[in-house]
Amino acid sequence: MQKYLIKSALVVNEGSIRNADVLISNGHIEKVQSRITEIDTNVIEINAEGKYLLPGCIDDQVHFREPGLTHKATIYTESKAAVAGGVTSFMEMPNTIPNALTEELLEDKYKIGSQTSLANYSFFMGTSNNNTDEVLKMNSRKKDVCGVKIFMGASTGNMLVDNVMTLDKVFRESEMLIATHCEDERIIKANYERLKKDYVDETLFASTSSTASAVGGQT
Repeated sequence: MQKYLIKSALVVNEGSIRNADVLISNGHIEKVQSRITEIDTNVIEINAEGKYLLPGCIDDQVHFREPGLTHKATIYTESKAAVAGGVTSFMEMPNTIPNALTEELLEDKYKIGSQTSLANYSFFMGTSNNNTDEVLKMNSRKKDVCGVKIFMGASTGNMLVDNVMTLDKVFRESEMLIATHCEDERIIKANYERLKKDYVDETLFASTSSTASAVGGQT
């Protein structure tokens, strides 16, 4: 694999900025030193004098819309945008279409990532009220699955988890990182109905007031 030697960069790392050279070999940072003299004729030198060199950022919550909504975005297009902005690793959410609620569906996303992603990738396993067996399979995949996602308020498809028994089982038995939307579906629905009623009442009031003003202006 090609070697790269980045020369005279302003390396930003661990709370400091220093002028240094960086040698990259086989896709990994091999050396960071004040001055590196590389005799390998295959090395490609990059002059970074006066430029900042930052570690790649990790975005732990992205929605890349593949599969199901590829007219909006794909793993390829969004990973390309991520890399252009300095994000070199991402963790993608399960509320695609279909939802990633089984090991097989999750694996489909990993296959797409292996073929098209330009950045390092991982994907969250989705949770529903009735897929705890699938979720707990992820205990054996801790090295390549970034975590389990729980939507406690309604989301895309069958991804509302409001069953107390389901929540208890996942939190007790899952060995994965668990990321949650800590919401209450009953409160969400009640607030929605209240706001909808207020909006209708206000719209009706505004409409009535405007009509009355117009009539008043004509008389």
